Amino acid sequence: MNEPENTLAHPAGPGAEADPQDNRRQVLYWRLLARLFDPEEQAALESASLAVVEDIGLPPALLDPGASVDSVVQRHPELAAEFDGLMVPEPDADTDGDDTRDRPAEVRRAALVSKVLLNVFSTGTGAVSAGQLARWQSDAGWLERALGCTPGDLRGGRPGGGRGVGPTGTGGNGGTPDLSRLIPQIGPELGALEGDLVKRMHLREVLADPALAARLTPSMSLIEQLLRDKNNLSGVALANAKALIRRFVDEVAEILRTQVEKATVGAIDRSVPPKRVFRNLDLDRTIWKNLTNYSPEEERLYVDRLYYRHTARKTTPQRLVVVVDQSGSMVDSMVNCTILASIFAGLPKVDVHLIAYDTQALDLTPWVHDPFETLLRTNLGGGTDGTVAMALAQPKIAEPRNTVVVWISDFYEWRGEPLYESMAALHRSGVKFIPVGSVTSSGRGSVNPWFRERFKDLGTPVLSGHIRKLVHELKTFLT
Repeated sequence: MNEPENTLAHPAGPGAEADPQDNRRQVLYWRLLARLFDPEEQAALESASLAVVEDIGLPPALLDPGASVDSVVQRHPELAAEFDGLMVPEPDADTDGDDTRDRPAEVRRAALVSKVLLNVFSTGTGAVSAGQLARWQSDAGWLERALGCTPGDLRGGRPGGGRGVGPTGTGGNGGTPDLSRLIPQIGPELGALEGDLVKRMHLREVLADPALAARLTPSMSLIEQLLRDKNNLSGVALANAKALIRRFVDEVAEILRTQVEKATVGAIDRSVPPKRVFRNLDLDRTIWKNLTNYSPEEERLYVDRLYYRHTARKTTPQRLVVVVDQSGSMVDSMVNCTILASIFAGLPKVDVHLIAYDTQALDLTPWVHDPFETLLRTNLGGGTDGTVAMALAQPKIAEPRNTVVVWISDFYEWRGEPLYESMAALHRSGVKFIPVGSVTSSGRGSVNPWFRERFKDLGTPVLSGHIRKLVHELKTFLT
């Protein structure tokens, strides 16, 4: 094929001989940028990119903005493995030694990277159909897979861990942009894009059509819209909305339940005698303690006493009070913590109470075992006045040293000082007080710096980040 004219400066500097493979790679990336920032098609870049893609044996569908990654992979199954981990740096990749790089492979990766980035970040304008949202969600899942994560992780909707990413740099996979270092920023941006698509969709009309509703994939953005609009829905639309909420709740609950099960459990209670059953038999200790009874002549060990392992855990009754800010900025925390509270409510000897608030407080404890019903009773949005929630929480604290209060909020309060003083009083009384700034899979969240500094001085720093941190804190205290 005829090489595209090189109008770009070569990385080696003026006077250096241009590498044809570098030219090809740069053509693909310039086309990507042009497509992202200018709706007008650049004919020269399009024709040059098509020539590059065909010459390296990739399907021209990679350059079709209307083709989803799913459709490309369906026609060319061999590409699925190439998209997986596409932007994860190779552990032993030499990012400085240009001479050792596989330049043809770089061009191939550039074509695949351009496809997934363009499909995800070029969302257009105007109304969005259920099919378009489903397609975008699928393409976003491919981007997450390319970054070494599980689909859904980065958008903050489904807490979970992705595969580890390697060192940062600009050439991770032989010249392919390494976006792994930007994962903390990419996740929230994906969530924002998804939220914008949901807002542009005529959700009520979609929900009223079972066939269209069935094409929706539950996500945090979609659940937020459903919870905000639930009072305006009825009949088939309301039934479809509830089905989507329950499906999302069940998916997140399954992941969180696994995290709770894997978290550290309580210490062994050696005051409880071990059960004398075979599964608790401590063979090593039994042999060691009876070595004095060994008969060399008979080559036999006589056992006078059997020793058993202690297995009982310290499980004193505990009370957990979860207070969640349900204002608009805390929707994902509200959803995640409602589900988490229901999981802990299922543990033996744990008494869980749940309070949601904005400018009014709502005691959701009667429904704490059913996060679906709990979420349907929330009223997202509004201002923030934590003093009304504190008025509900304080009477629930009968034994301070046996109580943990988890307060989830960004702490941008109307009456900050009175609320902080009551929180400090709880802490001084012996309550295990855990202020939480965000409970999402991405860990994104802004916390009022005034509260952050005072909690730090109090010895109860704000816990922000992945929900696994909160799971560990609660499991350690409650079991």
